Amino acid sequence: MLVAWLILPVSVHAEMLDVEKDELKFGFIKLTDMAPLAIAYEKGYFEDEGLYVTLEPQANWKVLLDGVITGSLDGAHMLAGQPLAATIGYGTKAHIVTPFSMDLNGNAITVSNVVWEMMKPNLAMDADGRPQHPISAAALLPVIDSFADEGRPFNMGMVFPVSTHNYELRYWLAAGGINPGFYSPDDVSGQIGAKAYLSVTPPPQMPSTMEAGTIDGYAVGEPWNQAAVFKQIGVPVITDYEIWKNNPEKVFGLTAEFVEANPNTTLAITKALIRAAQWLDENDNANRLEAVDILSRSEYVGADAEVIANSMTGTFEYEAGDKRDVPDFNVFYRYFATYPYYSDAVWYLTQMRRWGQIAEDKPDGWYAEVATSVYRPDIYLQAARMLVDEGMIAESDIPWDSDGYRAATAEFIDGIAYDGRTPNAYIDSLPIGLKTGETAASK
Repeated sequence: MLVAWLILPVSVHAEMLDVEKDELKFGFIKLTDMAPLAIAYEKGYFEDEGLYVTLEPQANWKVLLDGVITGSLDGAHMLAGQPLAATIGYGTKAHIVTPFSMDLNGNAITVSNVVWEMMKPNLAMDADGRPQHPISAAALLPVIDSFADEGRPFNMGMVFPVSTHNYELRYWLAAGGINPGFYSPDDVSGQIGAKAYLSVTPPPQMPSTMEAGTIDGYAVGEPWNQAAVFKQIGVPVITDYEIWKNNPEKVFGLTAEFVEANPNTTLAITKALIRAAQWLDENDNANRLEAVDILSRSEYVGADAEVIANSMTGTFEYEAGDKRDVPDFNVFYRYFATYPYYSDAVWYLTQMRRWGQIAEDKPDGWYAEVATSVYRPDIYLQAARMLVDEGMIAESDIPWDSDGYRAATAEFIDGIAYDGRTPNAYIDSLPIGLKTGETAASK
């Protein structure tokens, strides 16, 4: 007798954790790199984990951080520097942790049309008459000098004192020989000894503030650089991918108290976010156009889909009409983007020390201690293991054997090597910035 076997596909379901808190409110700023939160919500990944989430846009990064600290928000899309700064007591004091890194890259530096026209004579051009990238801030130096000759300060916007944007803008300027200024306990403007003056502007207000002439350029995430191109008011001159290849960007932050009181809920959140990040990058970004449509909605980023797509789908437009392939402008999952590396945390801390936000020297061990108190790969790996066991992600997607430190890299615009294991040696290797034994007062 012949027996016909019918092979049915196996349905794999998420393992439901016994979450301590199932109704949650998360905050975000209207930037495209909040995408993992939007996708986890829209694709039902939070609900798969037994979580009922409300996503709420915040007015600015300070309001967002305060919401997490006070408990009006359970967690949030955060600048990577925010949990670190809060934990060491720079600004608001609170122990914030992150089990999940939200993305790599995603920022750029834009200048006004006036500044761009002044920069262009200082640029090398390719055979097609387009500027050669990456563009060094050295091309900006004559512009700043010209402003100074006219008695005008050169002003640039960044989104928050401990933002990636602040440190990337400072890094780019310093690599081109321009001092962006120092912080001290008595002067938190960050403008001590500055040749270019940096100040805070909320991301969605960047284009209009530059158009009004209050600032001459800015560093921000998308879609607010591409918005300047579409409005024909400015030109993005460099992406953060060109400043530091595959640099860490935002994180998902929660208070240490929340994590301690809600360990299963924290795992469930992390699982949903990992799945969302995978969806964003899978099949060579095949889902990005759908993501653009979601992000363009008013409840998320609220910018035109065409503007968001200009960078989110693997291209980036510099000067109007100069659109180039930048497939890794936004990375959410590949290159182990979601793993919270200690070395990422240490880099941010080195920049805080470099510019005086950390006023005095700290031993190498201090950097490692702060990193391990804020970045929680242990939680991340537990969530990832569950997803592998459930058939949701591949074993090879996760750096299981990592000690939390990326390999040393010199893939910066100035070619200076960074090793998270030796932060003081790195700080001392940077030409502009505080060195061992120095304070802002001594510069």
